[in-house]
Amino acid sequence: MPEFPMILGHEQIAAFILRIVLGVTLVHFAWRKIQHRGQSSGSNTVAYGYIELLVGICLVVGFFTQLAAFLNFLILVIKIAAKAKEGKLLSDGINYYILLWAMAAALLFVGPGIWAIDSLI
Repeated sequence: MPEFPMILGHEQIAAFILRIVLGVTLVHFAWRKIQHRGQSSGSNTVAYGYIELLVGICLVVGFFTQLAAFLNFLILVIKIAAKAKEGKLLSDGINYYILLWAMAAALLFVGPGIWAIDSLI
């Protein structure tokens, strides 16, 4: 028996929360890259910042959510692999990348959730 049976019918809210948090996070760090203030490993170019900004905005509004999540998923796999190759697995901010990767993976499989442009198309 679930502890909170009254909220089980609202599973789409979880995808919405993941989508908004991941999207806002990407927009924030993209803006820092565009302003030449990024601190990310190997991805501080302005071009990368604009790609990250586009992906983040798509996630926030729920437009092409699964494609945006997939692109972010791939980018994070590359970042995690680079950190692991440097011998920094589970240190030096890698745990942050793993959390973002898990959020992108979840959105890839469950979709955008509620209040998304994708649901209107």
